[in-house]
Amino acid sequence: MAVTFNDLGSAAGLKKLDEYLLTRSYISGYQASKDDITVYTALSGAPSSSYLNVSRWYKHIDALLRILGVSEEGCGVTVEGFAPAEAVATPPTADSKAAAAEDDEDDDVDLFGEETEEEKKAAEERAAAVRASSKKKESGKSSVLLDIKPWDDETDMKKLEEAVRSVQMEGLLWGASKLVPVGYGIKKLQIMMTIVDDLVSVDALIEEHLTVEPINEYVQSCDIVAFNKI
Repeated sequence: MAVTFNDLGSAAGLKKLDEYLLTRSYISGYQASKDDITVYTALSGAPSSSYLNVSRWYKHIDALLRILGVSEEGCGVTVEGFAPAEAVATPPTADSKAAAAEDDEDDDVDLFGEETEEEKKAAEERAAAVRASSKKKESGKSSVLLDIKPWDDETDMKKLEEAVRSVQMEGLLWGASKLVPVGYGIKKLQIMMTIVDDLVSVDALIEEHLTVEPINEYVQSCDIVAFNKI
């Protein structure tokens, strides 16, 4: 189902988008798509943190475009005054920028001259960058389902989820979530996330972010329910 947004450069437009993303991880569906790129590009830059849901979503998409790219078509979204996702170019990754820089440097190399120490060092650094880039591209991804339990039935579950999603790091993307009753009026949060294995340790995420201040004001415990390689 197509969605239309108006005047995302205004407070009213951002407020509408913020309300729309309150219960959604992405503009459409359960994966990032060209719909997200269209809205992302329509924004002039990172939104104010006062628009909590838009800010959280913007950081997700920004990280995704820099690390993984987006291939899903989406359901179709319209932002008045902006081109559809098909006309929007995905921002170049660090790898492509490095490749372009290498091409520029190669143009200046004298193939018939004697190699200097500086040129040898530069060549070694480029080789190391290529090896690191290749290793990064081969890095696998995993889909993880977490059970996050509150302290009691008086815990604000909306604020709990906002606190969880506020954790941002390279290689981490939060996905769909739902509240599941556990008894005595208490509900737990089940939330999906996708991680790049070489960049994110789930154990460290739980121990160093989800169960420490200030998030432990809402979170009592966090458990891994499912962990699947993609």
